[in-house]
Amino acid sequence: MPVVVVTDSSSRLPRSVTEHYGIRQVPLHVTVDDKDYREGVDDIPTDIVSTPGVTTSGANPSDLSEHFDAALEASQGDGVVAVHMSRRLSGTWSSARMAAEKFSGQVRVVDSRSVGLAVGFTAVAAAQAAAGGADRDRVYESAIRQAATVDSLLCVQQLDNLRNSGRISAAGKLFGSALSIKPILHMVDGTLTLRERHRTFSKALDKMVDAAVDSAGGRAVTVGIQHCQSPDVAEELRAAVHAKLRVVTSELIVDLGPILGTHVGPGAVGVVIAAHLDPIEGLEEH
Repeated sequence: MPVVVVTDSSSRLPRSVTEHYGIRQVPLHVTVDDKDYREGVDDIPTDIVSTPGVTTSGANPSDLSEHFDAALEASQGDGVVAVHMSRRLSGTWSSARMAAEKFSGQVRVVDSRSVGLAVGFTAVAAAQAAAGGADRDRVYESAIRQAATVDSLLCVQQLDNLRNSGRISAAGKLFGSALSIKPILHMVDGTLTLRERHRTFSKALDKMVDAAVDSAGGRAVTVGIQHCQSPDVAEELRAAVHAKLRVVTSELIVDLGPILGTHVGPGAVGVVIAAHLDPIEGLEEH
């Protein structure tokens, strides 16, 4: 059996893709009014991203250990590669490392150094290598290579969620600016950083498209568009990026979901550019 890839629900991969590649997703948690919800498992209120007092948490070692055990059994001993969101944004990677210790090297854990679809694309790269017959170490190396080259940009409509989350570097500089500022955020070495800021959201989106095209560099790329409750803007962004790229091997649009949406707020949209991926199978029409 091929090596089995495990990731977490921050990867935002559609079920059709995870089922095609046999990728297993461990749910992250969001809590409000002392009620805990598992992302991707429980029905979570759609307005939770705007609800005060919401907290999020990663997967714990016990949950991860159970998923690793089942994945290892499914691999019939070929091994597991676990791809998780940046250790600088969540404790899930550390929990995964702790859980993996009991498996004597049969489970290798990857810090994707990112979040959202960048995690998902890294997991897909690993799964594609596994489907091609790669052993555990080569699957791990494929994931590491993808994590090092994927590029992720995000533009937010409002600053309140980011301020409350505390998950952006140079936050003081950003929040000390006028409230009308629309920032473009960039994942750099596992941390959300401020790339640039603009007076209007439309200007920020235009600049984000240009940055995505620069990142592609004329190569064949996979494009991911992610958004928080803004499907129409996401489609406009997809069309704008697509029109300026030379070759698009695959593209998809996903909602950021309750965990990530809680941190970036309604209206946020982003683009992820990944090279080194074969066309993604199992995609449904967006």
